[in-house]
Amino acid sequence: MSKDYYLDWLDIRKPFSEDYEFLSLNTSGVLKIEFRYGNKPIILYSPPQAINNTMATLLDTGNFVLRQLHPNGTNTLLWQSFDYPSTLIPTMKLGVNHKTGHQWVLVSSLTDLVLDPGAFSLEWEPKGQELVIRRRGKVCWRSGKLRNNRFEYIPEEAQRMLKYTIVSNGDEDSFSFNSTNDKLTPRWSFWISGRLSCNGGYVMAYVKADLCYGYTNNGGCQRWQDLPKCRNPGDLFVKKTLVPNFESVSYETNPAFGYSDCETSCWSNCSCDGFRAFWRNETGCKFYHWNSSKNYVVDTSVAGVEFYMLENTGNITPHNGKSNVKFHVDFVFGLLP
Repeated sequence: MSKDYYLDWLDIRKPFSEDYEFLSLNTSGVLKIEFRYGNKPIILYSPPQAINNTMATLLDTGNFVLRQLHPNGTNTLLWQSFDYPSTLIPTMKLGVNHKTGHQWVLVSSLTDLVLDPGAFSLEWEPKGQELVIRRRGKVCWRSGKLRNNRFEYIPEEAQRMLKYTIVSNGDEDSFSFNSTNDKLTPRWSFWISGRLSCNGGYVMAYVKADLCYGYTNNGGCQRWQDLPKCRNPGDLFVKKTLVPNFESVSYETNPAFGYSDCETSCWSNCSCDGFRAFWRNETGCKFYHWNSSKNYVVDTSVAGVEFYMLENTGNITPHNGKSNVKFHVDFVFGLLP
């Protein structure tokens, strides 16, 4: 078992934080994450009825599997971490298992501190032979069809060392990738904003689905028909640090609301000019409603607050208009695992 994949599992599986104590498997076959302070545990697997002779194993691929062992030497797979990806690594699948009906989907987290499923999902569409990003079930980005081991709207830097595998039969329809460099472990993961980070090893590239606001189909973004009349091409939310007027505010205290939900609510409300999280764990929303720039103050002499403010970029789309490809590349010095 490599240390690299061990860290991957801790990083990508069900939420781990300083509040979690240990992973346990009891004599009834229940696999769970126990809390340090006695809070309700997270149940990863619970059999319909108690079973014994179970064994959990972390494979070299990074897949954490739970099996039931039988007296004749055979075993039955009960649960595996690769069925619930939050970071996509080699041999993980997107698609559907036709035998069980289980769907393999890469999901974002609700916030950086609350790792419950968030608004965005990366899915494989076998009919179109393409990847799609959905925002609360609504398609906001498409990769374009796979041709010659390349997707049109995924940065070349993210695909250069990947070999894709497509399976379509009675058992499953799936997409997965492997690295052509055994020393590197590519990873795809979501930011809470919906941006897809593609770590190819030496470079980091991004699919900026967070900038797909529905008014353009450039770079894989999907055009929506139900845009608010008050929003225009080029409108987007920009992170600012200002001292706002706290009188013109409204609140959404629901802890099931994350960044994307706050953004969607503000975008659809023509009186909303900005937002930030309400709770310390970055859930809930505080909305700002301003009539003019006088409702917020830029003052470097006092500490401001970070929030997202609606601005117009002058009809500039988040893509290169000539190449029609949307990405940003950060060059990383040194070897990434």
